[in-house]
Amino acid sequence: MKTIIERWFKRKEIEQPVQQPLKEKWGVFSTDDMDSRLSDETEKAIAMARALKKSIQVEPTLYAEDSSGVGHAMDAAISANHSFQWGSVVQSTQGMWYASQGFIGYQTCAIMSQHWLISKCCLMPAEDAARNGYKITVNDGTEVDPEVLDEIRKADERFKLNYNLVQFLQMGRVYGIRIAFFEMNVPNPDEYYYKPFNPDGVRPGSYRGISQVDPYWLTPELDAEAASNPASRFFYEPTWWRVNGRRIHRTHLIIYRTEEVPDILKPTYIFGGVPIPQKIYERVYAAERTANEAPMLAMTKRLDVMKLDLAASAAKEGGFRRRMEKFVQNRDNYGVKTIGMTDEMQQFDTSLADLDDVIMTQYQLVAAACNVPAVKLIATTPKGFNATGEFEEASYHEFLESLQAHGLSPLVERHHLLLIRSEIAPRYGIKPFDTSIVWNPLDAMTAKELAELNKLEAETGQILMASGAIDGQDERMRIINNPESGYTGLDDEILSDEILSDPIDE
Repeated sequence: MKTIIERWFKRKEIEQPVQQPLKEKWGVFSTDDMDSRLSDETEKAIAMARALKKSIQVEPTLYAEDSSGVGHAMDAAISANHSFQWGSVVQSTQGMWYASQGFIGYQTCAIMSQHWLISKCCLMPAEDAARNGYKITVNDGTEVDPEVLDEIRKADERFKLNYNLVQFLQMGRVYGIRIAFFEMNVPNPDEYYYKPFNPDGVRPGSYRGISQVDPYWLTPELDAEAASNPASRFFYEPTWWRVNGRRIHRTHLIIYRTEEVPDILKPTYIFGGVPIPQKIYERVYAAERTANEAPMLAMTKRLDVMKLDLAASAAKEGGFRRRMEKFVQNRDNYGVKTIGMTDEMQQFDTSLADLDDVIMTQYQLVAAACNVPAVKLIATTPKGFNATGEFEEASYHEFLESLQAHGLSPLVERHHLLLIRSEIAPRYGIKPFDTSIVWNPLDAMTAKELAELNKLEAETGQILMASGAIDGQDERMRIINNPESGYTGLDDEILSDEILSDPIDE
């Protein structure tokens, strides 16, 4: 028996013939060099398929409960046996190319954001959206002294609100998500931030300012309902975000995402949006490669062709190389080019007429992907059909208004809520009130346009006073409260005719 066992373990394994995998072309859309690709394209496709299967494990309708009745998330390990299927329509090669457009990671986004074009795509909309500022209005029926509103504006400058607005949008576009929370001086911070936000719990002097944290240092945490109940309105919305060991409830935070992803992809994106670098990095690479080819092409646009005896050149390779080196040295306009009596020579010139269009097309694709007009992104004149730039500017302003409404306004209004309850209301002894934000027009008016606007507003006020809708005091307050009127320093009381006619009082 021992001999049989020894022979069993010592027997040689039968060598199976290795089947060579079928070489497939890896995507016609890639801008990578042929030399930089893997030697085995099939292994690359298999590796990407495994990564895709790891990130997308189940169908979006799967839901499970264990014997104790506890729900599990859709991407939990309990349902890992379900595999992802492309379907009967999408071809495998095309599907793999789309799968390669997945989340690239926060560290990669930060590295890519150093490039001048990607940085400009992320920073320019943020600066343009916050540049012209906003007006603070009170629409809840509370009468607020203009001095109180001026104090709020001064506090905005003290808390560097405009800087925070630009950072909020810029880094949100870099990472796909930006989280701002508000530092409060409270007795038990861990308990305060763990519970949902309560405006009535803001104490006088407790507000300290706005803090923004890169998502690299944040950890999302979901409760049972958010992780396992697709019918919940907070499904796959983190209940807490852990920062430096402290749990902060989502109601204490203002969160900006570039765009939402489907629920099945939210864990892959760490519950953030699609970063701008991820959307444009391939197009930026293609644009920069195309632009770099231009000076090289300009230096090598002329190709010289000379008829030689190749057999004789190969026999005397050393002499042939020296002759070619000398020929190259004298090839430009500052040298003399000589050939033999029996040699024939031709010169082919590459046309550069359409090179500018090819380069600019690549940069226009980058601009389209990041929602910034090409005329603004790369500071060039518009070209093509109806090339006035008016449509691009109007579309860009609509995009900026969307950023203001969905990204900046919630941050400003939460800041004012805390500021009023912490500083303004206790200082002036008034009841806390709610403010609203009205963003100033995105177009900066010229001096002539501003004068024409003030004239129209003055004529409108005159008509309203003549009809009895308002009186002179109302019109006076309008021009005092309008920072563009030129009369913001006037006294808010109108002197009567008797006082003006008395020389002593005058």
